[in-house]
Amino acid sequence: MEKNVIEASKRSVTGKKVSVLRREGKLPGVVYGHKFTSEPIVMDSKAATKVLNSVTSSSIVTLVIDGEEHAALVREKQRDYIRNQFIHIDFQAVSQTEKIRTKVGITLTGFAPAVKDFNGVVVEGIDSIEVEALPKDLPEQFVIDVSHLANIGDAIYVKDIAVPANVEVMDSPEERIVLIASPAAEEVEPEPAAAEGEVVEPEVIEKGKKDEDAEDDGK
Repeated sequence: MEKNVIEASKRSVTGKKVSVLRREGKLPGVVYGHKFTSEPIVMDSKAATKVLNSVTSSSIVTLVIDGEEHAALVREKQRDYIRNQFIHIDFQAVSQTEKIRTKVGITLTGFAPAVKDFNGVVVEGIDSIEVEALPKDLPEQFVIDVSHLANIGDAIYVKDIAVPANVEVMDSPEERIVLIASPAAEEVEPEPAAAEGEVVEPEVIEKGKKDEDAEDDGK
C-alpha cells in the first residue's frame, strides 16, 4: 500500500498572524496524541491538500516533521467552503503497536432490486462504524453491497458486515446501515393547521457565527 506522506515543519506563528501563512500558500495544523506533546505545525498547502483529499478518517498518514516521521490519523479538517480550501488540520499521532479507536466510513455500492421491482426507497442509517484495532489493521472504509436487497423491509445491520478478525467493532450489532422502505414511509405528513383564533409563533432560526478560528484559529 502506498504511504500517505505529508511534509511539515514546526510552527512558531500563532494567533491572528496565522492568516499570513495562509496567504503565503501554507496550511497550519497541530499534532497531538500518543506520547506526543502538542505541536503546532505548518505544511505546504498545495502538497498537503493533494494527500488530504485522498485519505479517510481511518487512513494512516506519515507525517514528516522536520525530517522525523510520525504515524498519524487526520482527526479534523477545517475548510473554508467559499474558497474551497483547507485552513487548519488536526492530526493525532499514534503508536503502531497499540490499538486505537476510530470511525471507519461506510460506502454503499450496487443497486437494490427492490427499488425497481417495488418502487422501494433506500433509507440510509449510520454512515460510519467505530472500531478498535492496531493502526496497520484499520480498514480504509466498509463497502456495503445493497444488490441483494430484493424486498421492502430488507435491511443491512452492523452485525451483517464481514469484519477482519483483528478488527473489533465497538458499535451495537443492531445499528442499521441501510433499509429498503416503501414509498409511503417516505411521505411527510403536513403539519396540522392552527385552530381559528390561535396565534402561531413565528419560527426563529438562530444564526450563529462560528468562532473566527476559521481565519485566525490561534493554533
